[in-house]
Amino acid sequence: MQKQDPELGGIKQQHNETLVIHEDGNRDRSVSPPIYYTATFQAENAAEFTEMAETPRHPEYYTRYGNPVHERAAKIIAKLEGTETAMLTGSGMGAISTTLLTLLRAGDHVIAQTRHYMSTAKIMDEMLPKFGVDVTVVEQSDVQAFADAIKPNTKLIMIETPANPTLVVTDIKAVVDLAHPQGILVAADNTFASPMNQRPHDYGADIVLHSATKYLGGHHDITAGAICTSEALAEQIWRTHTAIGSVLSPMDAWLLLRGLRTLPMRVERINANALALAEFLEAQPQIEQVYYPGLPSHPQHELAKKQMSGFGAVVAFAVKGGYKETERFVSSLHLSLNAVSLGGVDSLAVHTAAMWGGVMTEEQMKTAGIPSNFVRYSVGVEHIEDLKNDVWQALQQI
Repeated sequence: MQKQDPELGGIKQQHNETLVIHEDGNRDRSVSPPIYYTATFQAENAAEFTEMAETPRHPEYYTRYGNPVHERAAKIIAKLEGTETAMLTGSGMGAISTTLLTLLRAGDHVIAQTRHYMSTAKIMDEMLPKFGVDVTVVEQSDVQAFADAIKPNTKLIMIETPANPTLVVTDIKAVVDLAHPQGILVAADNTFASPMNQRPHDYGADIVLHSATKYLGGHHDITAGAICTSEALAEQIWRTHTAIGSVLSPMDAWLLLRGLRTLPMRVERINANALALAEFLEAQPQIEQVYYPGLPSHPQHELAKKQMSGFGAVVAFAVKGGYKETERFVSSLHLSLNAVSLGGVDSLAVHTAAMWGGVMTEEQMKTAGIPSNFVRYSVGVEHIEDLKNDVWQALQQI
């Protein structure tokens, strides 16, 4: 039986389905929260103005600093991730770049993975070295590789698990156990899992990052980012954020808040659909290999079961043949839209080599483990039998 919480006047809010509806609280009589579509807020007097100006992340001073709708959505996300607080940015890359620029300076060393989201990989490969930050990239499935890469000036280990797009899993606790005794922070990109399926902070990650464009928004209608961490680190990151200006608009923050209300239900359906589709694909003769952490055939299936409660939307697979056969398969899908992104209500499929070929070199794609016949399929909430039928007919075209 759940405990009573006298402050709430009833049952303590413990389940995600309840949390996403009530955790942000009600400020007024409106059932649906208002959109504070204003750049700036007035103070009643000079003393209040000073207090507003000097308070980090004040929700009613200037929208670049914060906004009431930002505050409400961030409250829910922090609670879902189990961190002290959260803050929002205009995109997932806004969250990642702002965090890295806050924590690193010339002479520091970072450990990253061979497989990261392409823009994260480009920051590691191209941007940070320009500012005098040393970066070592390791194979994320090898814990010893992380240990061997640590230097006296290592300040941060950046992980992403499951990794985009190959779904390699990183052992979060093992990395944290290596980092923390040496004073190294761990930042975890949790976009591919969502807090419904994995909570890196539970395993000790200091910062949890999201492209809220994906599961958290859930409807392919916004770009947004989230940074979940301690109050102390959030204040540091916020000061960089106000200088860089990766601001989430009040309207997008409101859409994010609305998307969060249905997150548990959507992810439950998506998890079931994705696992069923992955099992279906493994049985098809036109498929060379399927990559999905929920399959026993995944090389890190046991680790995934240990640190994940569900395995997410993305199923990656290799089509027999090459680039042209894969291109023909993706072009023949009817229900699954040929579009980037993931974690929303619509199923989306991309020919990964075509998607990333324009922004990554051949060497970077090789390092990221992206062959020419690779498909990244983000499963939505459609009926699974319809998705299977659509995939089956597309496979007949190759």
